[in-house]
Amino acid sequence: MLFYSILLFTFKLIVSDNFIFYSKHLTFMTFDKYNVDGFFDEMLTTDHQIREGYVPFINFVNNLSIEDLVQKQHAAERSLMALGITFNVYNAEGGTERIMPLDIIPRIIEGREWDRLAEGLKQRIKALNLFIDDVYNEQRVFKDNVVPQSLISSSKCFLKPCIGLKPPKGIWCHITGTDLIRDQHGVMRVLEDNLRCPSGVSYMLENREVLKRTFSKVLDETQVRPVNGYTISLREMLEHIADKPSPNIVVLTPGIYNSAYFEHAYLALQMGVELVQNSDLVVKNGYVNMRTTRGLKRVDVIYRRIDDTYLDPLTFNPESLLGVPGIFEVYKNGKVAIANAPGTGVADDKVIYAYVPKIIKYYLGEEAIIPNVPTYLCEDNNDIQYVLDNIADLVVKEANEAGGYGMLIGPKATKEEHEAFRKKIVANPRNYIAQPTIQLSRVPSLDGTHIEGRHVDLRPYILYGKEIVITPGGLTRVALRKGSLVVNSSQGGGSKDTWVLY
Repeated sequence: MLFYSILLFTFKLIVSDNFIFYSKHLTFMTFDKYNVDGFFDEMLTTDHQIREGYVPFINFVNNLSIEDLVQKQHAAERSLMALGITFNVYNAEGGTERIMPLDIIPRIIEGREWDRLAEGLKQRIKALNLFIDDVYNEQRVFKDNVVPQSLISSSKCFLKPCIGLKPPKGIWCHITGTDLIRDQHGVMRVLEDNLRCPSGVSYMLENREVLKRTFSKVLDETQVRPVNGYTISLREMLEHIADKPSPNIVVLTPGIYNSAYFEHAYLALQMGVELVQNSDLVVKNGYVNMRTTRGLKRVDVIYRRIDDTYLDPLTFNPESLLGVPGIFEVYKNGKVAIANAPGTGVADDKVIYAYVPKIIKYYLGEEAIIPNVPTYLCEDNNDIQYVLDNIADLVVKEANEAGGYGMLIGPKATKEEHEAFRKKIVANPRNYIAQPTIQLSRVPSLDGTHIEGRHVDLRPYILYGKEIVITPGGLTRVALRKGSLVVNSSQGGGSKDTWVLY
């Protein structure tokens, strides 16, 4: 590939004297100084060879100046602003609403690797669905000593009212966003499972629309799998779990101040269904009804973007002002379908995450296709001592936090922060896990007027209806701050379009 690039560069010099300065400028300003810095880089090998999947894109970019790239970046940001693609940050200074940062250099995954990942994600979601159903019904997984029952009974996400529950079509986790990372050896691993209200899919869809305009030529010439079928698949899945044809579907949002409100509105619009808040719904005559200008209209399926415990103040949190009183009883009686099913969060617990390879083996009789990150359980006497002794080298997480909150990155933290977390762990060991500090893979990103590697993860989106559908790619989240390992948008991260090749 280097030989080919040199040959192409020489050919350009011969063709036009006027192109000599421009060609040199392009080469020096784009990737000649790009350094992998000892990390696993998804574009370049350690000896600076371009990986196969990136070749068409790099050939295209090599015909652009850095000024061209910067102009394209600014145009993409203006598009995001015009589209209103935002997220809310709680307790943020200067307002809560921000534009979701997008880096225009895509993350590229070759087809062979993606197909294997998709197989592993389907395996994982099948096993987790069986696990959730077992937890709330037969509980064989405890009787056979695969998972300690004490972990479930002590979990904040285990909901006693869901015991004995049988959701429509036997599906609990209809919508999942599983976070994947690539480690320093290039191995893809599952970082965590998000089975409650996973967010970010709207950014995945809009990132592709923006890059269609930004890199229309290279997208046309590169065999990239489409992502625009997601909302069609989402609606088909919601229709599948209804108890009648042509069901009335709604998206239930906590309201405009929720961090993902843009996404709630976006998905409702794309599916052609109503976006509602709790004040729009009422339980009457054993059904959930939506208030309309023509009176009450029965609701058959609810895609809820409200956490379990806020869903129904009569069953769960009595102080909830976001839920619909009586909705859970309607659900138990089979008169409305809810995605995801209440109680699904029990498999979203980061302590349960450590047992997922065993769960896959137990229910499916298979080894996990995608490995976990090695995990220490602080409730284990041996593990907790190791964590306390080595906290400066570990990442410590609260069992049920998300968005980068409740987390300590040992190598980046101060001694005072280490000590504070030690006290938290000792006070409540069940609530903490620890993992080695994984040096996430990096992808080239535009930083001002030059290109540098930035750490990334990947959140593919999985829909479980009549069949399991995985959108090819998902949302690549990128740590835009140099040296940062935190990719969450609420913590200074951004996103990239993810190109999966055929």
